[in-house]
Amino acid sequence: MLAIPGAVFVAVMVIGLWLRRMGYRAFDAWAKDRKWSWHETAVQATAKASALWTGLVALYLSVRVSAAPPEWKRLVGLVLLSLLVVSIAVVAIRFTLRIIEAYMAKAKASPRSIATTRNIATGVITVVTALVLLDIWGIPTSPFILLLAVVIVALVLAFRNVVPNLFAGLQLTAMGQLREGDYIKLGTGEEGYLTDISLVQSRIQALDGSFILVPNDKLMHTTVTNYGRPLKKAAEPFRFYSRTHLKELTGLKAGNLWELLELLKTVPESTIYYHTHHFLEEHQYLTPEPANDFALWVSDVIGDEVLGEKLASVDTFSFSSLAALRERLVGIIEEHLATESERRNAPQGREFYFMKSVSLVTPTSYLAHDLREFVQALHKISLGSLYYHVFEARLRLGRPTNDFSVWMNEYVDEADLAEQVAHLDPYNHTLEGLRSTLVQLIEKRIK
Repeated sequence: MLAIPGAVFVAVMVIGLWLRRMGYRAFDAWAKDRKWSWHETAVQATAKASALWTGLVALYLSVRVSAAPPEWKRLVGLVLLSLLVVSIAVVAIRFTLRIIEAYMAKAKASPRSIATTRNIATGVITVVTALVLLDIWGIPTSPFILLLAVVIVALVLAFRNVVPNLFAGLQLTAMGQLREGDYIKLGTGEEGYLTDISLVQSRIQALDGSFILVPNDKLMHTTVTNYGRPLKKAAEPFRFYSRTHLKELTGLKAGNLWELLELLKTVPESTIYYHTHHFLEEHQYLTPEPANDFALWVSDVIGDEVLGEKLASVDTFSFSSLAALRERLVGIIEEHLATESERRNAPQGREFYFMKSVSLVTPTSYLAHDLREFVQALHKISLGSLYYHVFEARLRLGRPTNDFSVWMNEYVDEADLAEQVAHLDPYNHTLEGLRSTLVQLIEKRIK
């Protein structure tokens, strides 16, 4: 009584396993010919399940040829078909999850995004499998489909603002054009490092350390400039400082060239700095810069245009210290007075009043760890900050060049760029023009 069903089972198993082996060989050849990257994944996902499917088919056919009552045959058939559907669903879930993990890992998606996508895929396959099983057992599926539709509509209404961001997040992850760690700038003005891409919103860390949360739907529908991955980190970050400039009377005044000369030899260096540089900031839109105060007073008040021209021709950029600049101005006046016999006095009330500059230096919120962060901060710092790092650092602080050049050379290992920045003559630019020139030099280097 069991001989025929047993023979059928054995025959179907032998033939099925042989066909399975031949099928995998043909599949291997096809995948190798087309260089399909998911070949190994597909084999691993179906290897054990395909043997189970062969057994289920053999068992079903052996039951069909047996002498069992028809109702038993039908029941066993439904059970075996249900097992087949469930096993296929398990294989589909495994294969789908491996694809999701591989693609999202390649796109540098966050662990939370990967987990959420896995759950969604598993849920969809599970629901479809449940509907198929209900249909196999003859249970009406219309109520379940209606219930599912109601649940979906309710979820869409409840999360109507979340759904667009959810799909945008999946699309961003799949496209792989934006990755965590990229420096981006949105068309709406926000910019910084992309630190996280979740399924609903993305997080951008600005240069001042603050975080900006951007809905993924907005990220998908605005212009995004991606500057790529971070550049080589500096050994020490560059901290931008700003300063407030105050002017103060010294109580000293000169009524002629001899008095100007004597006072020029002894006044504080901050006085020399003020009278040769205050025009640069107060009238920063003028280029080249106006003559220093000494030249203007000698020409306009004393009426000595020859000496005034000599003082005006002093190239401030060629001096690396205020002491050297003072010495040059004193030398010009002494040389001129050696051949001057007439003592010209300034009209009453038009004497030269010596002033000095007082600077209050404060740190800004901008900190640059590489050249990209540096150039982005350079766009935003005030003109006072730019003036401090270029002009004051060179003369008042006695440095060989400006702060920018020193940092690029010593901490970023960019000697060529540092040399270009060091050789920029800031006195031939307005402050905005100087900012623009610096930005162009650095952007050319990092592209």
